[in-house]
Amino acid sequence: MTTTTSTTSPTSTASHPLDRLTGEEIELSRAIIVDAGHVSEQTLFALVSLVEPHKRDVINGATNLDRRVRSLLVERGSGEQTEILVSLTERKVLFARVLDVANDGQAPITMTEYESAEQMIRSDATFRAAVEARGITDIETVRICALSAGRFDIPGEEGRRLVRGSSFIQSDPQDNAWAHPLEGLVAYLDLNTGEVIDVIDTDIVPVPKERFDYHLDSWLPEPRTTQKPIEISQPEGVSFSLDGDVLMWEKWQVRLGFDPVEGLVLHQIGFDDNGEQRPIVYRASVAEMVVPYGDPSPVRFWQNYFDAGEYSMGKSANSLELGCDCLGEIQYSDAVLADEQGHAHTIKNAICIHEEDAGILFKHTDEFTGAADVRRNRRIVISFFITVGNYDYGFYWYLYLDGTIELECKATGIVYTAAYGDESQRQRWSSPLGDEGLGMPFHQHMFCARLDMQVDGIENAVDEQEVVRVPFGDDNPYGNAFTRKQTRLTEEGGRLANGEVGRVWHVINPEKQNRHGFPVGYQLHMPDEPTMMAAEGSSISKRAGFGSKHVWLTQFDENERFPSGTYPNQNPGQGTITQWVEQQRPVDGDDIVLWPSFAMTHFPRPEDWPIMPVDRLGFSMKPYGFFDQNPALDVPRPKSGHCAYESGSSCECG
Repeated sequence: MTTTTSTTSPTSTASHPLDRLTGEEIELSRAIIVDAGHVSEQTLFALVSLVEPHKRDVINGATNLDRRVRSLLVERGSGEQTEILVSLTERKVLFARVLDVANDGQAPITMTEYESAEQMIRSDATFRAAVEARGITDIETVRICALSAGRFDIPGEEGRRLVRGSSFIQSDPQDNAWAHPLEGLVAYLDLNTGEVIDVIDTDIVPVPKERFDYHLDSWLPEPRTTQKPIEISQPEGVSFSLDGDVLMWEKWQVRLGFDPVEGLVLHQIGFDDNGEQRPIVYRASVAEMVVPYGDPSPVRFWQNYFDAGEYSMGKSANSLELGCDCLGEIQYSDAVLADEQGHAHTIKNAICIHEEDAGILFKHTDEFTGAADVRRNRRIVISFFITVGNYDYGFYWYLYLDGTIELECKATGIVYTAAYGDESQRQRWSSPLGDEGLGMPFHQHMFCARLDMQVDGIENAVDEQEVVRVPFGDDNPYGNAFTRKQTRLTEEGGRLANGEVGRVWHVINPEKQNRHGFPVGYQLHMPDEPTMMAAEGSSISKRAGFGSKHVWLTQFDENERFPSGTYPNQNPGQGTITQWVEQQRPVDGDDIVLWPSFAMTHFPRPEDWPIMPVDRLGFSMKPYGFFDQNPALDVPRPKSGHCAYESGSSCECG
């Protein structure tokens, strides 16, 4: 099997306004902030991000744009959090703003804080006494998962930088702690002071003892011996090229970005149509995801995690390995981010790029001509993987030969566990595991993508399309008729998918027509799955309001990047997408942004334990009148030693 690889990093000198920050630029930004007196020995750099220039300036080819960096600093001693804007071009601080954490929200939790939280909680006398009351004599075996605290207006919490710590038992370094929840015990920790401000101590429940050490060969069953090798080979090399951040494949062109919050960002997605590079999406990313749990018990009611806004998905990216995470002819790209001291840090092989066969593109055997034609589809895959606590997520953007764009999110890792002393409660709020009270609480995985649309230009509109059954009548005497209804969406708002009427959203450019006389466009297809299950008016429904609809439509505003607000951590629900759309700004022939929101409602299966097979969810966008005809007619007939094509014969290759 051919597995040649190459690794690229962003260039050290920005030649395009959307080029990723280089290590040199990150170090320069830090030096400017230090020289301005904003850094002490207690300072943590929670976020360091490129400030992207206004899209119209980029689209119009403006040059000599100011290169800017925004940083968010946490002063551990005082708890003060400061947002700082730096001009690398002018080498100075442009402004510094202290956050009003009660209203703005808190900075994301840093790894430094996360790692120190366990020892802080272990050191608390009340917590230690509760552990001893459960028969645990060695406090070092108690592993604490310090999780984002949410916002519930609990007296004494306002303004504090908090996490809530759930506990598990790890009897030895190889023990899978997730199998042994220490139930009925949660510590509320102030990260700034190191003080445990409350310990929630409910009923004592026996700790499940059975081991599930899936990561050890000695625990696993004997490996099967039935698998023959699958070899993926491209003997002439790959069909794509990567020049700095610009990826070109077949007729596609896209610029890669990487943000500490969103992770992988795709800029300026365009398609070459007869020599014209036609824009489709200016910027695409996964802007937020949240995992709300459905168990209302005192030790779990607060569990809901914003993996982007509270934990920084980009900073959680894995270094991918050939043959394990990616297979075939792979090209990787590193991610250069700032660490928590503000210095440049490289995540090797953070982005994986490869192409793969995608089955039949089109096929027909014609009874009149006798011709049998078939073409095979391909897609370019641009992906990255993150680990946040017990779960792992892969984000895969697919671009196909026929102009289709897809996002697929893959959820895997370890399902969060709990121990229940009351069997009725275990059955009601979780999926039971075994006979020791172990359960996997019900929860949802909710994602919100951000698509800054540019279908043949900035001025776009959205038509909602549904299939309509036509009743019997003079124009339908046999009852077979059906048609479609299209409704122009003129104001901002959220919409629900509806599989019964095949609801889709047609993003068009009203000023550009195809040869058939109607506007060019792309059609968004969303899965018709349950939306946010938490009660309306609940804390999580306010903070993650994006989960209440399947699609949101807003007028472009460069400050509206994250649907749960810029800083979701302990945010009361300010600056969210549900508030943006209350402005009811026009979106008919305007600069618009689509926000696809999709979710997996997870009632865990026994088969999801002790490690979960990948579950998939996402959305697709298909060209609808964007081209005058099938844009893949020039795809050559298949050529393969395993699939010989002869004129007049069919090439059957799955």
